[in-house]
Amino acid sequence: MMPDNTGHDETDMTEMLNELRILLPGAQLLNGFLITLPFNSGFQKIVEVEKWIFMAIFFCSLSSLILFTAPAVQHRILRPLEDRIGFKDVASKQMLAGAVFLSLASALCAYLVTSEVLGHPVGGAVAALVTALILGLWWIYPWWLRRKRRLNKPYKPCIRDLLRD
Repeated sequence: MMPDNTGHDETDMTEMLNELRILLPGAQLLNGFLITLPFNSGFQKIVEVEKWIFMAIFFCSLSSLILFTAPAVQHRILRPLEDRIGFKDVASKQMLAGAVFLSLASALCAYLVTSEVLGHPVGGAVAALVTALILGLWWIYPWWLRRKRRLNKPYKPCIRDLLRD
């Protein structure tokens, strides 16, 4: 007899939806802001390279929004779900892809805004700092914890351990 994982599946689905509720407003806000910029009279004054950087930010931000909302649309179309585990796997991959695009948009946005206000050298430094924070907190730290867990070492995450290693 197969074990009933329905309760676990429900918990996983609820956790995924809660994660999307955190990510989605940020992507929506960034998209809303970016959509208005080209219609601002000052936008025409920025140099060609900055316009291309803006377009990269806009593409990444819009891609993240599409990927974050895709599971909700797919869920509605596929109702009732016949393969919850398969759906969660695909939705999880879409969320991670959306987070990659949001990471890129955030780093590029930090560069564009800071370089416009304080110059390109400072913009580059701020973008590098933002990139390091995103890489460390969003990607490296969770993968490091996952690796430790897979090695069967009991571990309770603590910020203090980050400073030690």
